[in-house]
Amino acid sequence: MKERSSNTGDRGEAAAAEWLRTHGFEICARNWRSGRYEIDIVARRQDVLHFVEVKTRRAGGLTPPEAAITIRKFRALRCAAEAYLERHPVCGELQFDLAAVDMADDGAAEVRFVERAMECHW
Repeated sequence: MKERSSNTGDRGEAAAAEWLRTHGFEICARNWRSGRYEIDIVARRQDVLHFVEVKTRRAGGLTPPEAAITIRKFRALRCAAEAYLERHPVCGELQFDLAAVDMADDGAAEVRFVERAMECHW
């Protein structure tokens, strides 16, 4: 029986959050929403606040998770980040990153963290 893609996405987000924790990030929020906009993970490391988009695909698929980042998706992420910052003002650098996750059939996850995957010139 095939698993639902939302389950794959949830497992990918959990794997990405765990990867971030083990690499010194503090997870500030997961699946933060404002209206129709969502940020998968908001994390902090030192003086940098990271808005992390998580893209998960089944290992061996035709397209890698990195291919799912589009201009439209980035605009939505930027709007979500602006809403987050209105409610949670921060000092320091902001960064938009990507956690690309390949999920194997046995449940193993490979996470590739791409810093500054999306540039935003506020």
